[in-house]
Amino acid sequence: MFSSLKRHRGSGPPLDVVRDIEVAGKVLPLTIRQNARATRMTLRIEPGGRALKLTVPEGLPEREVSAFLTRHQGWLMTKLARFSGESELEDGGTILVRGVAHRIERTGRLRGLTEALVIGEEAVLRVGGAEEHLRRRVADYLKKEARSELERLVAVYAGRTGSRARSLSLKDTRSRWGSCSAEGDLSFSWRIAMAPPKVISYLAAHEVAHLQEMNHGPRFWALCESLCPETKDARHWLKRNGTMLHAIDFG
Repeated sequence: MFSSLKRHRGSGPPLDVVRDIEVAGKVLPLTIRQNARATRMTLRIEPGGRALKLTVPEGLPEREVSAFLTRHQGWLMTKLARFSGESELEDGGTILVRGVAHRIERTGRLRGLTEALVIGEEAVLRVGGAEEHLRRRVADYLKKEARSELERLVAVYAGRTGSRARSLSLKDTRSRWGSCSAEGDLSFSWRIAMAPPKVISYLAAHEVAHLQEMNHGPRFWALCESLCPETKDARHWLKRNGTMLHAIDFG
């Protein structure tokens, strides 16, 4: 992958390496440039958030470059959210709904429901109301979607395990995606409505499993995976993309 990072044997400077890197589900071009005077690696986001540039000391082992990029995934997601999230919550921008990028389209009507449609081959989220209320109305739509899907999933999973959830609430927590009290009260972050269906399913299964096992021991994970076979993939998705979802400003 980084074979051309090896020391250049020609008379000129080392050649740049250009490859793609995936950050929060978005593929960006990454230019890796060797610099004989560099003493450490420096990662920069190009203007507009459409490309990345990494400067590395000449002859640096490729394993160190890979490890550096892995360690900085969270940082990249947070920084890139300013380009892919907050700045695009406007007419013509995009928002994820159940893992699918939807183009935001203001209807121009002061009243009317916010609705997700497929027009041709394009996913569109139509939003009514005044322009200054667009972000709030998008958030309200995501909350409605989260509640509908989580209530359905919790009922299904609780039925399979013979458990009962006393209540279900939605919050905008940043430290965790869900919680389960000893009394059976379940709480979820409504931002999960932006994640793919398998991730929403995993989150519901995770908290329902806590109704039986109030820990993260082997029995808990076995139960969670029996309810949601895609648990490992979903956890990986949240680890890589959760920061991006939290960074979007709906205020």
